[in-house]
Amino acid sequence: MCGRYVMAKTTADLVAEAEAEAEANLELRTSWNVAPTSDVPVVLERFVPGPQGSRRRVRQVHVARWGLVPGWAKDASAGVRAFNARSETVLEKPTFRDAVVSRRCAVPVQGYYEWKTGPGKTKRPCYVQRADGALTFFAGLYEWWRDPSKAPGEAGSWLLSTSILTTAAPDPVDIRTAGQPDVLAELGELHDRLPVPLNREDMAAWLDPAAPDAAAPDAAALVRRVVTGAHGEAARWTLSEVGPAVGNVRNDGPELLAAPAPEATEPALF
Repeated sequence: MCGRYVMAKTTADLVAEAEAEAEANLELRTSWNVAPTSDVPVVLERFVPGPQGSRRRVRQVHVARWGLVPGWAKDASAGVRAFNARSETVLEKPTFRDAVVSRRCAVPVQGYYEWKTGPGKTKRPCYVQRADGALTFFAGLYEWWRDPSKAPGEAGSWLLSTSILTTAAPDPVDIRTAGQPDVLAELGELHDRLPVPLNREDMAAWLDPAAPDAAAPDAAALVRRVVTGAHGEAARWTLSEVGPAVGNVRNDGPELLAAPAPEATEPALF
């Protein structure tokens, strides 16, 4: 799974790396400890009106709440636990099945945190990032939810929310037997789930919106495609242990990425 991550890039850097344009009045909050229900940047593509009745396809960076709220939800609390979407069931789950067909996005992260069980069942946080320091873009979904408590056109009457797609982590035994990169085995030992990273080609396919007058893309084939490429992209990652302070969502700063002090113990997560 992915329940905590880092996104501290400036708007200009993110827009450049995503090869996108910024939504009007875009304001990004930098954070070294992003948690579910936080406002986070997402990258999506859509068709906008062009000259003489034409349409043009644009890639944009928007801000969304982390935790997907389906359009039929009675209130926004429906998204609290929907911050991850399992690739195996995303096409069937009512919360996600509409979004995966036509509302797919990418969630940019600098790295994410995962907790590894150590001796005596203690849990120690690890930070996972690309070895070259570049951004990772996770496959995501997005939804628009209309807040019935607000008047149409009122500020905040529409909520944009998102979820990160996950898949099974690599099997450590299989990875070592096949002589594949050690980092994949380490990821399998870290957690049994893995957020799905996108390479450039898969990201383009995942974001591609269906034109209003075109047939919807084969969502099942897209899910299979990005899941198939996930382990290859994850082979670019590196893991490092960090201090326990990240376990408290109130802590936020680059110091969270520092190596832990000897014999540090972890506070309760969330």
